Amino acid sequence: MIETVTKVDLPVDESLRILKNRIQRGEGRRISIVTGTHGDELEGQAVCFEVAKKVNEHLECLNGTVDIYAALNPLGIDSITRGIPGFDLDMNRIFPGSEDGVMTEYVASKIVGDIKGSDVCIDIHASNIFLREIPQVRINTETAKTLVPLAGFLNVDFIWVHAAATVLESTLAYSLNSIETPTLVVEMGVGMRLTREYSQQLTDGIFCLMRHLGIWSGEVTEPRRPIVSTDGQVQFINAGASGIFIPQVEHTKQVKKGDYLGDIVNPLAGIVEQRILSPCDGMVFTLREYPVVDEGSLIARILEVQG
Repeated sequence: MIETVTKVDLPVDESLRILKNRIQRGEGRRISIVTGTHGDELEGQAVCFEVAKKVNEHLECLNGTVDIYAALNPLGIDSITRGIPGFDLDMNRIFPGSEDGVMTEYVASKIVGDIKGSDVCIDIHASNIFLREIPQVRINTETAKTLVPLAGFLNVDFIWVHAAATVLESTLAYSLNSIETPTLVVEMGVGMRLTREYSQQLTDGIFCLMRHLGIWSGEVTEPRRPIVSTDGQVQFINAGASGIFIPQVEHTKQVKKGDYLGDIVNPLAGIVEQRILSPCDGMVFTLREYPVVDEGSLIARILEVQG
């Protein structure tokens, strides 16, 4: 059933509506699937579709509630804008919001209030247009004990446990975890695109988690065993010059220290400004997608193999 989480009137007889699809059968537990906080992150749209489709086709396997929030920032999705258009505001920097605040804070508070109480929330993000990410769950150290075991069911390749100091308290996930609604942040793919193999991979994982929670009795795949790492195991590679990045390595591939990752070139002069080599052995889990770079731009992240 499509329900309205909140509605706010806009100029010119328009309105902002945050909608959810509640699919419910039995008295079991509740899972919330959330995406569309950033209007240029579309990977979660295919996941929402696949989950809703499968649950509706096999309702007899459902014992509980599946809430799907496909567009927390519908204005951003409609206008292909990362933030909330007209406000120049990143929606994932205003949670938990306030019912007494301005429009954006009011909407944020209603979203948090509606998701609150879920047994698990999956907050799906894509990367931006500049970088491609493998399917991964990002967790801060404060909630790792609770969330890492749950993340293990999601069929992702990588669980990245961040230092708590790097986590912004104004995000949806932090706000929900603070009120004891376990929330897993998934990052995958690239901005403004759909990567179907990633969306299917995560969809399979969501059903594995639902099976673990007792919400789903249907058949599921065996989830992948993800690598679990901390900040200390991640190597960042940044551009040392401006130009065009031409990769020589494939995303997700294993590399050795000294391997050739790519060049930053000057197209006008026909010269290589920087030859980029791997600083360690490991897996390339983030790779530059958009070729134009400035000095300091992120080129890649490598999950270092500890020897």
